[in-house]
Amino acid sequence: MGIHHITAIVGNPQENVDFYAGILGLRLVKQTVNFDDPETYHLYFGNDGGNPGTIMTFFPWARAYQGRIGDGQVGVTAFAVPKGAISFWKQRLEKFHVAYTEETRFDELSLTFDDPHGLHLEIVEREAGENSQWTFGEVTPNVAIKGFGGATLFSTNPESTNELLHQVMGLEQIAQEGDLVRFQASSEIGNVIDVKQTSTGKGRMGVGTVHHIAWRAKDREDQLDWKAYIEKHGYGVTPVQDRQYFHAIYFKEHGEILFEIATDPPGFAHDESEATMGEKLMLPKWYEPQRDKIERVLQPIEVKELD
Repeated sequence: MGIHHITAIVGNPQENVDFYAGILGLRLVKQTVNFDDPETYHLYFGNDGGNPGTIMTFFPWARAYQGRIGDGQVGVTAFAVPKGAISFWKQRLEKFHVAYTEETRFDELSLTFDDPHGLHLEIVEREAGENSQWTFGEVTPNVAIKGFGGATLFSTNPESTNELLHQVMGLEQIAQEGDLVRFQASSEIGNVIDVKQTSTGKGRMGVGTVHHIAWRAKDREDQLDWKAYIEKHGYGVTPVQDRQYFHAIYFKEHGEILFEIATDPPGFAHDESEATMGEKLMLPKWYEPQRDKIERVLQPIEVKELD
């Protein structure tokens, strides 16, 4: 159906919260920990409901080495805003001294900029997709980020990545411009994927890089069907992993980008109310006995209005 979430590695967690909540106006919908490294946060930002297709997630490692964006990674993450909102975002980025450039591709104007830790981001106007109803500071529903516009994939083997997206995963190839081939999925948000056909040099995982991109499965049965189907096409797929808010399977595609397929349910409100999502640290039951230790290690964070 399109993108479920995108997960990246960043640095200082408070800087991460200040940028994505304070400046970009996204809702912090979940504070939890990296299930493989419980002394590290896993922070989820999205629209008011934390819906699939809107969720940008982060592993903040304050003392980790800087990565390099390149082949084998998601190179650019695009956010969609309502039509007519681009002037607001120019002014907002300028207000917070975030340098940006304007680019036109596929007849769309986008603002391109980096977050404080080096991730490449874009804001683009799109008609499709429901407006977020989240208001934070000066970011109101008529201009707020709806969710993902899409992503640009930097592949070590673009031809194979194109084939996977189109022939196996069922995205439609809709355009080509310069060294970008554009694909579109069926959902209204997080549905546009560009694949760069030329090399940028091999990427290196670290701060300021995307760890993986996750695609939507409607439920666990659909996910298992995808697992069997992907395996039939020669990809090694992990067993299903319980991530509390969705179930996940992972595979490395032939362009060396880590793909995940994640279920839409159960979502983020099943262990706390939708009204209070993101306000406190939530731990899976197997880490709850270690809460005191985990909370002592994690750097305190606060969602602050920066306006």
